Amino acid sequence: MLSQNELETLERDGFLNLGQLLNSEQVKEVNDKIDELLANEGDKAGSELFDSKYIRHPTEDGVDRLADLVNKGQVFDQFYMHPKVLATIEAVIGKAFKLSSLNYRAAKPGKGLQKLHVDWGNSVADGEYKVCNTIWLLDDFVANNGATRIVPGTHKIDILPNEALEKPLEKHPDEILILAPAGSVVVFNSHVWHGGTTNHTQKDRRSIHSYFCARELPQQVNQQRYITAETKERIGEKGAFVLDA
Repeated sequence: MLSQNELETLERDGFLNLGQLLNSEQVKEVNDKIDELLANEGDKAGSELFDSKYIRHPTEDGVDRLADLVNKGQVFDQFYMHPKVLATIEAVIGKAFKLSSLNYRAAKPGKGLQKLHVDWGNSVADGEYKVCNTIWLLDDFVANNGATRIVPGTHKIDILPNEALEKPLEKHPDEILILAPAGSVVVFNSHVWHGGTTNHTQKDRRSIHSYFCARELPQQVNQQRYITAETKERIGEKGAFVLDA
């Protein structure tokens, strides 16, 4: 599913833009469903992600979140079942992977800045990578609307950003912004230094993250606990394997 050049880019830089895997109609369908869920869930939106018994994830001011999208509509199945995405995840983690969580994140106007961080508690230099994330762009990512920043190649160093950087909120001299049109999908090795930037526009900057981990690790959202009978029937054996459910 991946060309040699794509594999080399992913290995060298720690991320890969897979291009527009969603067309404009599909993007609209997803955004319409997101709006419906946000309206229905209100203050409880994203609560599954912050269930302290299962989740180790801090709250974040200035963003809208939704969690457990696996069980909130067939429209979200593609976000963790797309064959090219799964091929990319396998290239990072190996065959023994599973979905950890499927969440929506939107940076509000004036918000969204994150410290440079990794999604794994220990540094891994050219080792066995444990986590890999996928950003599905539901809006164009441009320079001033809170696009994700990445420091290429940092998945290969043996120090964490909070150890190496005095001010991890500030711009890194080697960072690049993920700039791409809505519908694009970017996969990044979650050991690479990354973080959100400030949304300087008057509109939310929307995305969905399908986050994967090695099969032996706990999931951010315990799929066995949350999965519904309807979802399990719909996704079949392959989907159940990806979810470890």
